[in-house]
Amino acid sequence: MINIAILVLAAGESSRMKTPKQLVKIGVNFLLETVLSKAKAINVNHVYCVLGANDVLIRREISSANTHFIHNTNFKEGLSSSIAYGIAHLKTTTNSYDAVLVLLGDQPAIEKTYLNEMIALFNKDQSKIIASNYGEKLGVPAIFPKSYFSKLQKMSGDFGAKDLLNNNSNVVHLNKQTNFIDIDTEEDLQNFKKMLLR
Repeated sequence: MINIAILVLAAGESSRMKTPKQLVKIGVNFLLETVLSKAKAINVNHVYCVLGANDVLIRREISSANTHFIHNTNFKEGLSSSIAYGIAHLKTTTNSYDAVLVLLGDQPAIEKTYLNEMIALFNKDQSKIIASNYGEKLGVPAIFPKSYFSKLQKMSGDFGAKDLLNNNSNVVHLNKQTNFIDIDTEEDLQNFKKMLLR
C-alpha cells in the first residue's frame, strides 16, 4: 500500500468572489469543508491544507479534525508557492510519503471515485505523474511521485504545476472525466448550486 499525502490548496485571496470563498456555503457545509471531506475519505490521517489569506478566520470556522493546516506566508506569490510550502512541510513530518495528491480547495464537484481511480492508476506505475485531462491541457487533481518533490518545492509564480504537467513525457492521465468546475465568482457558486438541484 502506497503512503500518499493529500495536499489541498486554499491560500488564495478570493479577489473575484469579494469574500473568502473557502467559507461560502454549499448546503450546510463550507466550500473548503466539502473538499476536505473528500480528501479525508481517501486518506483520513494524511490530509494537509495550505492556507494564506484569511488564515485565522478560516481556521476559526472550519473544524481541523484530521486536517493539518499549513500557513503559506508567501501566498501573494501565487499557487506555485502554496505547492512549494506544502511539499516543504511534508518533508518535515515523520511520514515518508511515496507521493502527493494535489487538490484545489475550490473544486467541490470532483468525485471520490475519480480520485480513487487516479490512485489505482498510480499504483500500476509509481514513477509516473498522474494528471487530470481538461481536454486541451492537463491539470490537477494530480499525483506526483516522491521523485518530483524537489522540483515542486522549487516552483514559483501563479501557474501551479501546469508546466510540469504539460511539458513532461512522464505524465499519464485518466481517460475518465469528472466535474472540474471551480468556484471563483458568485456566479460560479450560484450555477453550481443550481446544478446540485437538478
